[in-house]
Amino acid sequence: MLDVETSGSRGAERIVLDTNVCLDLLLFNDPAVATLAQALRSGELIAVANVGTRAEWRRVLAYPALRLDSKRQGELIDAFDVLVLDVAATLAAKSITADVPLPRCGDPDDQKFLELARDAGACWLLSRDRDLLGLATRCRRLGLFSVMTPQAWATAFTLPLGS
Repeated sequence: MLDVETSGSRGAERIVLDTNVCLDLLLFNDPAVATLAQALRSGELIAVANVGTRAEWRRVLAYPALRLDSKRQGELIDAFDVLVLDVAATLAAKSITADVPLPRCGDPDDQKFLELARDAGACWLLSRDRDLLGLATRCRRLGLFSVMTPQAWATAFTLPLGS
């Protein structure tokens, strides 16, 4: 994974991508996430991950329904490691905002994305997951990050300033 100390885009905004969004970007090359892909490639955004979100990525790639052989899984793991910044070491060193309360996600497996967004100081958590999206209002009310679909983010991100 990219290392927080060597990343050249330190001033870029941080964003958390749930596993399905990563699948859209890296496996399916979904045109609906083209704006997001461009923002990540240009360095305007830095996607962040940690041990838990990376482990989920690896686990999902092995799902039989995806029919990915081990070579393709390895390629996608490598692509993920190029795409995201590993913030685990930085978070441990800074002991960031663990005391800031988070809403509880209906799916306990998705709580790790909320925790990562909070702890990494992300501006956005992009997801298509109904449980996570259902927490958008609470996260906003708590002054945390925005939870939205990649398409909603792209619409907001590409609006001209002053709109």
